[in-house]
Amino acid sequence: MADFHQNGIITTLHNLTNRHLADMESDLVSYSKLRPMGLLLPSLFSELEGEALPNIVQHLKAVPYLSEIVIGLDRADQDQFQHALSFFSELPQHHRVLWNDGPRLKALDAELQALDLAPKEIGKGRNVWYCMGYILASGKAESIALHDCDIVTYNSELLARLIYPVANPMFNYEFCKGFYSRVSEGKLNGRVNRLLVTPLLRALKAVFGKNDYLNYMDSFRYALSGEFSFIPVINENA
Repeated sequence: MADFHQNGIITTLHNLTNRHLADMESDLVSYSKLRPMGLLLPSLFSELEGEALPNIVQHLKAVPYLSEIVIGLDRADQDQFQHALSFFSELPQHHRVLWNDGPRLKALDAELQALDLAPKEIGKGRNVWYCMGYILASGKAESIALHDCDIVTYNSELLARLIYPVANPMFNYEFCKGFYSRVSEGKLNGRVNRLLVTPLLRALKAVFGKNDYLNYMDSFRYALSGEFSFIPVINENA
């Protein structure tokens, strides 16, 4: 990447060197003793049958620093859930598959719906919401990464670079969002971000004037990326 410009109020961490993955993972193993790390994978059952997720699992099997992996499984019946348990059983890390269409989670969802506390729309957001609740309750991870299950070019370096800024106790970052070039095979991708999100944010800023939230959103290099990491902050007074 030739553009090293820092944009707005968000630090852009460029890949300035070809540091070996083993060096980063060695650091992360050391950091995990002070700041345990977890991974959240929101998944449709159909992705278990695709080409991306089997490759992701193969790479995750060799990741040495994760304390917990939580998989949110959507659109699966009983037999498909059992297949998912077998599919992810290869993972050596402590892991759990949350069956969002199963009776236990449906009962919990109904209980929270009655209190107007649960997400109302079925989809990825609801999947992630329940997975985050589980991770917070389990207490096994203090820094958490999330990425999609359809990344066909996935490798372990993506995860290491994604979680490193929030896992390193010498940094003060609490949130990190993935960014990578949207050019591939001579094609310029990222149309939704270029043609909708950025113009919309600039239009809102022109209409409403100075607004901290709009400035924050407009400072991301790619606001729609599906990969991020964070340190959960629990409000004990809430």
